[in-house]
Amino acid sequence: MTDLDRQRSPTAGPGSGGVPETTPGTTAGTAPGPTSGAAAGVTPGTTSDLTFEAARAELEDVVRRLEAGGCALEESLVLWERGEELAALCQRFLDGARARLTPAPTSGPS
Repeated sequence: MTDLDRQRSPTAGPGSGGVPETTPGTTAGTAPGPTSGAAAGVTPGTTSDLTFEAARAELEDVVRRLEAGGCALEESLVLWERGEELAALCQRFLDGARARLTPAPTSGPS
């Protein structure tokens, strides 16, 4: 765990702070993918209850496993799809945080 991880709130989750929740099995702009032949340790479609930190840590693990190689094609595809889900979730968290930090435009005198 990094110092940056310790500074973040462990209670932040999807749906908080303007971060939309995902529908299980879907990612932004994609249709649900196949769930058969799931790779060991990968649970497709269960991103709605992850914090940013948990999603990022799992994404790092997925990338590490893909980069290491040695996986069967089907397992690699499942890992890739899970990585896409996690990356989209992390991006939604970041977009929500950015929206909270961006001041709302104020209306001037009419």
